[in-house]
Amino acid sequence: MSSNENSHASADKKIYEVSSNSILHERAQQYYWEGLAPLSIKTFFGGRALYTLGKGYYAVDDASYLIVNQNQPYAITIEAPQNVESFCLFFEAGLAEEVYRSLVTPTRDLLDNPEPERIIPLHFFERTYRHSDSVSPLLLSLRTRISRGNYEQAWLDERFHELLQQLLQVHLHVYEEIETLPALRVSTRQELYRRLYRAREYAIAYLERSVTLREMALVAELSPNHFLRMFKHLFRQTPHQFLIQQRIERARILLTTTDLPITEICLSLGFESMGSFSWLFHQRVGCSPKTYRTQKK
Repeated sequence: MSSNENSHASADKKIYEVSSNSILHERAQQYYWEGLAPLSIKTFFGGRALYTLGKGYYAVDDASYLIVNQNQPYAITIEAPQNVESFCLFFEAGLAEEVYRSLVTPTRDLLDNPEPERIIPLHFFERTYRHSDSVSPLLLSLRTRISRGNYEQAWLDERFHELLQQLLQVHLHVYEEIETLPALRVSTRQELYRRLYRAREYAIAYLERSVTLREMALVAELSPNHFLRMFKHLFRQTPHQFLIQQRIERARILLTTTDLPITEICLSLGFESMGSFSWLFHQRVGCSPKTYRTQKK
């Protein structure tokens, strides 16, 4: 087992190894770890975890998953009033490259050269991804089978291969997004994409604060005006509109999954007053926060 989160096993952790792949499944209210790991997918349920990767900050909760590349230094923090369920998958070194090669290489070449002499390392864009119809169904079914203990080693090994195939499809879609950015050089578009997403992830991680345009631009290492134009181009909304959307979505979750007072939810999400929170919520959802909670519970 490599030196990663799995090496800090405790009595309440469950670790499943599949060949050189592994799964970490645990619950904790408080947790901290930092170091290196293999290529991995991070998912959390019933709360959220905050990751630090290089210059970026990433919040992972029930609505998203995070991809962390091979040997990328990172730190994870969980601080919650209740147990947060972690379900993280760690991939064997070189497996992503093997799966990618099998998908893009002509069959004759695969037959003539099943073990290539040189493998180009594959690098995913490190960001959170909303649960969708591609990767998420495999992740959720795997979590269910693991929780029930209803699985075989061969079946698990196949799931890791299938997950990587789906991750690579998501990876290709990211490149389609990158192509929409207005820059001549591919490397410039990719760097701009990384910086814009770094600022976006930062804003999500710190929704409880009044994150400003200048602060987000600073995280992206862009001038405020350039950041504003490029953010709107990529995400089809301004940073302020994005923040309001994220806060309202988070409020909807808290209203239906917790008994926190509405005033506390309002303040915890960085709204300036109950009046502005209620008005924005009604404008976007169609009813007041109180009515929404009553209808959904």
